[in-house]
Amino acid sequence: MARVLFLQHDHVSPPGPLAARFAEHGFDPVMFQIVDAANVATPGVDVTLPSFCDFEVVVPLGSPWSVYDPQLEPWFTQEIAELRAADAAGVPVLGVCFGAQALAVAHGGEVHRGAQCEIGWYEVDSVAPELIAPGWWFQYHFDVITPPAAATELATSPVALQAFSLRRNLGVQFHPEATTELLELWLDPVGTAEVIEAGFDPDALRRQMRHHVDANRARAFALVDAFLATIAAT
Repeated sequence: MARVLFLQHDHVSPPGPLAARFAEHGFDPVMFQIVDAANVATPGVDVTLPSFCDFEVVVPLGSPWSVYDPQLEPWFTQEIAELRAADAAGVPVLGVCFGAQALAVAHGGEVHRGAQCEIGWYEVDSVAPELIAPGWWFQYHFDVITPPAAATELATSPVALQAFSLRRNLGVQFHPEATTELLELWLDPVGTAEVIEAGFDPDALRRQMRHHVDANRARAFALVDAFLATIAAT
């Protein structure tokens, strides 16, 4: 059976509906967590990442850290090397939020702190609606991506690039895996303080998530479908 690797950078980044949809396509979802709850404050753990080339698809997920945080060594250097190896071998990669930022850095792009963060539901404009559905997607990021020179920009919000493709790689800044359960993981308890400090209301985020979650699941499924039919099939 084909296997899809979900690279979980921390203990609160489950793949949610993404894993479910890959499974429906016949993939065996494999989870690999880098940093456990005990090491969140000191994430530079000594770990050997699996070879991305041993999988048919790789999905690096989100993270509470920035890709330029020196605390992430030595494992982040490994991740960049594995993303480059996967690209060279033609292994399709779907990077989500931090995963998209890592993809950009691996292939010559840049990531920096944005002038404005996005937390909550934001409307995304897409020039490739068959791949990235325009409309409402959940965001939780403080950094913005400058894509690799050879990449194709697919979607934007007023604040940041939201999706790009490069060969068999697709990066999305938003969180298609968002669910009510995932939001509670992010808000417990450090995230709540971070959200409030950024000027957002955690209870409003909860209400909005309940409103959007079913539609988001369908959109996440459609994203996986399109990724497999286009990016991964090239």
